Amino acid sequence: MSGNDTDGIILIVEDEPKIARLVADYLTGSGFRSHHLEHGDDVMPWLDEQRPELVLLDLMLPGTDGLTLCRLIRERWPRLPVIMLTARVEEVDRLLGLELGADDYICKPFSPREVVARVKTVLRRSRALNGESVPDAGAPLVLDEDGWRALADGHDLGLTAVEFQLLKVMMSAPGRIFSRDQLMDHMYRDHRIVSERTVDSHIKKLRRKISDVWPEREIIRSVYGVGYKYQPEE
Repeated sequence: MSGNDTDGIILIVEDEPKIARLVADYLTGSGFRSHHLEHGDDVMPWLDEQRPELVLLDLMLPGTDGLTLCRLIRERWPRLPVIMLTARVEEVDRLLGLELGADDYICKPFSPREVVARVKTVLRRSRALNGESVPDAGAPLVLDEDGWRALADGHDLGLTAVEFQLLKVMMSAPGRIFSRDQLMDHMYRDHRIVSERTVDSHIKKLRRKISDVWPEREIIRSVYGVGYKYQPEE
């Protein structure tokens, strides 16, 4: 699975060899190369010597756990994409993974096709942020996290910090429905008390700014009685 040239390699950090082999086979079938590590303590030394294009990182590992590794990776290499794999479905773990800087997470059991699709989506977004050519135009929005800007076809949407944070959270997991409470937790880190109407108001403004550039598209969708989701067009 490994090679001498690490350009374009996906690092799979997974302590279950069967899962790792299955994911690696599907990645190979989609034109990716991969390298597999089973022990958490091996990850940082390997990354010190090599540079993959993306890390698929299991949460529960022998040695250094996935959440700690995610934090260390984000501190050392802020732009290295990380997708977390987890069998622990508690909401706190999911949110903590995103808080530590994971670009996405996938819950076990998962379809290997879903993993490949998520890898492609995260890489597309990462390449766009780094100013590289993007062969697939399937990701309509680009987030410039250093400048706190959202770009639609190169146009700055002029988002406020709260609007940017809302969009960033929803884009981190396309198709996932976020409740208003979950969105409020990301909007206001000091856990201030605000009403659900506050979320609705920010979403309304965010939608209006997107529609100013794309009047025919609806990519922030409401789910009645539940919350909101980011749904990029097919």
